[in-house]
Amino acid sequence: MTTKTAVLALLAMWGVGACATLPAFAEDAKAPTQAGTSDDTDGVVRLTDKVWVRADAANDLPGPMHVFLSDGTMVTDSCWETYRLSQWKVVDERNLSWNEDGIDIAAEILKMSHDELVLSVKLGKGAEEQRFVQAEVPYLCPDMPR
Repeated sequence: MTTKTAVLALLAMWGVGACATLPAFAEDAKAPTQAGTSDDTDGVVRLTDKVWVRADAANDLPGPMHVFLSDGTMVTDSCWETYRLSQWKVVDERNLSWNEDGIDIAAEILKMSHDELVLSVKLGKGAEEQRFVQAEVPYLCPDMPR
């Protein structure tokens, strides 16, 4: 991730903190979900406003990142591709979707904890399980082989 991209992601996350939120929660131990609840209360885990890094990426390269901003913007980035801004939304308690190049991508939340996210992403006629972990800070992309 370039410094410019990192700064953009940070500014985007900071800038939406006071905006109206689009809540996306998963439940731990049948806790009630309420807008504005954070990871530290009631056992409710927040999907939004965290940097999720793909943990099962191939080729021993750093995984792509997703940031589900609470304003409905999804930031996707990796160490080797240009970042993408997409719209995303909560479909229901276990499902979300986003749009890439005019195509809606559906995903089911299989597991979500404070530091782990597992999605079943519907691609074509099948589905792909994608595992993410919460990014550690500070993070710097390694030099990529040329």
